[in-house]
Amino acid sequence: MDLTVPEYAYMFGFLQADGHLAKGTGQKGRLTVEINARDIDLLHKFQKLTPYYSSINERTRSTNFAETHNSATWSLCSLEARTLLNNLGLPYGRKSKTISPPHGDFARLDYLRGVFDADGSVGYTSKGLPFISLTTASTAIGAYLCFYAGKVTGMERSLKRNRRDGIYNILYWTEAAQALSAHLYYPGCLALERKQAAADSLSAWIRPADMKVAPVRRRWTAHEDRVLLRLNNDAAAAKELGRTEKSCYIRLWRLRTGQTPMPTER
Repeated sequence: MDLTVPEYAYMFGFLQADGHLAKGTGQKGRLTVEINARDIDLLHKFQKLTPYYSSINERTRSTNFAETHNSATWSLCSLEARTLLNNLGLPYGRKSKTISPPHGDFARLDYLRGVFDADGSVGYTSKGLPFISLTTASTAIGAYLCFYAGKVTGMERSLKRNRRDGIYNILYWTEAAQALSAHLYYPGCLALERKQAAADSLSAWIRPADMKVAPVRRRWTAHEDRVLLRLNNDAAAAKELGRTEKSCYIRLWRLRTGQTPMPTER
């Protein structure tokens, strides 16, 4: 499983997000991936990529979300295969908070597309705006997405867990969603067909003439924080830093109250 190969990088990202590696007695164990039966073609592609015996089964059951749910499960028992996946970074048991991008070289955009196909969404909002989003409990995955997507879209995102469930919901919309989805879901890539189609559809959106473009958020630097603390005056700092007095007032208050860490000394 060479993660520099796009198909394997995608597959590994999907397994990290939506697969389950379980240990049994002795050397027994199993890797399972259960998805909606409508996406069963993806499991068949995983099966072809894997040089070990595996099986795919379908079942119908009742869930909290639907009285009837048709699912397909891919199962792989090979100890050698499980050991390889574990060494690459797929933990046994509960893993939502502990997974992280692979170490060393790997096909980055394909890996992220696998994570998005498992735990992300792409399409249009109720107001008709294009979006692409990822839901994850892993700080490492969330931070990596923010870093990677920032280079692709030019948009910065702050990583903050929801108070309700402790999950990160990372969202890009309008032109940023178009750029990121087109980058991740390139022609001919391995992906869920429905998400590939949804990503392709975003290119048709055109910003309405009367829709304002939100200004790019300007991050505070350590140098600016030091200037702000040295001057200790909203108006003087705003003039020197080229910022508004309100932004200087709020930043200084956050520094003084400890809500923002003090800048390190040069």
